[in-house]
Amino acid sequence: MKILLIDTCGATGSVALADTAHAPALVTSTNLPGRSAAERLVPAIRSLATDSAINLNQLDAVAVVHGPGSFTGVRVGLSAAKGLCHALNLPLVAISRLAVLASLAHLPVARVHALLDAGRGEFYSGIYSDGVCLREALVTRDQLLALLSLEPTPIVVACETAIAESLCAPFKLGLGGNATPQIVAEPTATDALPLALARIQQRAFDDPATIDANYLRRTDAEIFAKPIAPAVSPPLPTRSRTPTR
Repeated sequence: MKILLIDTCGATGSVALADTAHAPALVTSTNLPGRSAAERLVPAIRSLATDSAINLNQLDAVAVVHGPGSFTGVRVGLSAAKGLCHALNLPLVAISRLAVLASLAHLPVARVHALLDAGRGEFYSGIYSDGVCLREALVTRDQLLALLSLEPTPIVVACETAIAESLCAPFKLGLGGNATPQIVAEPTATDALPLALARIQQRAFDDPATIDANYLRRTDAEIFAKPIAPAVSPPLPTRSRTPTR
């Protein structure tokens, strides 16, 4: 099985081609540095196909990490995946970036809390039990610590290096409840392969025509938009009444 994997959600995007006919699967990948996915994604896919001697017409599926993350990056990756699936009549698998991060926490616990930096002092939060998503949301730091303090069973908090420092102190002070922090590198397209294979085997595909980005937050335009004053109807004209005699 030949699968194209796309992840352009983070500061560094990536794309990979996997051939599972071999054990372990042969994977060719490349990075898209500096939020350059809009310009480099399609050329990178063509280059990977050439380097791996895999024609895009030979693909069996496309897997895309569809957020949360950079609005522009998420849109670019998802749009490219949709376009390829439509043009080549391929099935699509859309995977949460938080799910990929949670899958990288290789510790013997059933419950994982995945965290990504959302900026503005907020976090993308995903809670998974045995790989099943229980909840994904955008939370503040205080909301996050409150959630962790209420965890009834030991969990692993998988988070990127970028937010490690801001969360380590609360854990050391015992404010994390049963949570144990584990720092995980920023997920890549290759990291999504096990989740993509599981979905493909289950034939749990997404509809390219209707699948949407997994933003988990409002856009900057919505956040900073000036409130629109309610329309005020002009006063109705008054008529002078002539007194009757």
